[in-house]
Amino acid sequence: MSPISTNLLPVRTYLRWSLVVVVGVALVWYISFQARFMLEGPVVELSDEPAFTQSDRLVTLSGQARNIVELTLNGREIYTDTDGYFAEALVLENGYTIATITARDRYGREQSYEQTFVYTGTQPNHSNNYGKQENDQENS
Repeated sequence: MSPISTNLLPVRTYLRWSLVVVVGVALVWYISFQARFMLEGPVVELSDEPAFTQSDRLVTLSGQARNIVELTLNGREIYTDTDGYFAEALVLENGYTIATITARDRYGREQSYEQTFVYTGTQPNHSNNYGKQENDQENS
């Protein structure tokens, strides 16, 4: 009579390879999950988009930027707090103004956001009071 042999080696091998595959898939998923910020690139979100036409000369652009190393408004660097929030004032020129916010990440990728404004302002009153006073004096 031959001894009873149990063939446990293939079962152990299957369990071992199954564990290796599960750990490998979990590792790839975790690396992909953590790399999503690097893959996403820089992100700029304005919290309040100002209106196209403005009667005030000073406009504040505010929002949040993520995954950035540099943030500029019309080529001038602006700064964020530790959570990525920023607020920057922009003085509008007479007529048409383009505000360009550009964000750059550590890999050199850029995202730009453009907002155009038309400054209407208040029109100066060109009538002078002196002429009115002179006419009033002539009539009296």
